[in-house]
Amino acid sequence: MRRLLPDLGLAAFLLAALTAAEFLYRNELLVFNFTIFFILAQGLNAIYGFTGYLPFGYVGFFGAGAYGFALAVMHLGSAPLPALGLAGAAGLALGLLLTPLLRLSGAYFAIANLAAAQAVYQVIANPALEPLTRGPYGVSLASVFAPRASFLAALALLALLLGVVIWLRRGEMGLALKAIRDDPLSAAMAGIPVVRLRVLAWLVSALAAALAGGIYAWHISVFYPETVFDLSFSVFAIVFTLFGGAATLSGPILGAALLYGLYNLIGITVPQYFQLIYGALIVALMLFLPRGLLSLLTDRGHDVP
Repeated sequence: MRRLLPDLGLAAFLLAALTAAEFLYRNELLVFNFTIFFILAQGLNAIYGFTGYLPFGYVGFFGAGAYGFALAVMHLGSAPLPALGLAGAAGLALGLLLTPLLRLSGAYFAIANLAAAQAVYQVIANPALEPLTRGPYGVSLASVFAPRASFLAALALLALLLGVVIWLRRGEMGLALKAIRDDPLSAAMAGIPVVRLRVLAWLVSALAAALAGGIYAWHISVFYPETVFDLSFSVFAIVFTLFGGAATLSGPILGAALLYGLYNLIGITVPQYFQLIYGALIVALMLFLPRGLLSLLTDRGHDVP
């Protein structure tokens, strides 16, 4: 239990800070976006940090969840919480459909996953599907618009996901996944069910992104396909995780807090230099700290959450 205290303390602090910020800070949308990116970074951490698979098309699950939520509201007249169930189901269905991609590795997996996400986007945005998805013309979910309720749902999802990551870090499954990441052949010879555990981590990651997409659709209520299939969701989630340090609880939190905060600060103060400054910072980090900021502590023998 003592080993869990730093992890639990960090999770409780993050949730308390977001809750307080939502009440005290005027820019409620910014606090909500921070929460969504914390979710996406931890969701990507579940698949990349513990298995080594880096999905460039992670936004595909986010967009599938957003449209799963929208379809439930538009065509079934569903209330928001049941609609989130359909959002999660859409993410899981897409994850199951894409499990053959796990046979690939490295850049081949990343590129194939990106192509799959783009294929899903093209299907959703197809004008021929306007009666079902509204095609490229966007959807309006004004009937369920509820910023406070959707923010609380995002907080609940983040709390659940933090618990999952803590379990992976401290439990036997996380150790098995790390063994698979480092040497899948040796892991299989040791009796670890390599394929089953990879698929499970993949589906957990897909479910997290899909539920985040559903909550995002609930929160903003009016959106277009390019809004929820924007590749910046994937890019940010990947960069935040790598910046702080994968396979940790605090790494994605640190990365999202610092980089998304910097993203908003630079974008407001010197927007003309945003891409230059932001890009140079990330390149410098990848060159000199490829395992993230937390490697400064772990390389010195410190145990970080």
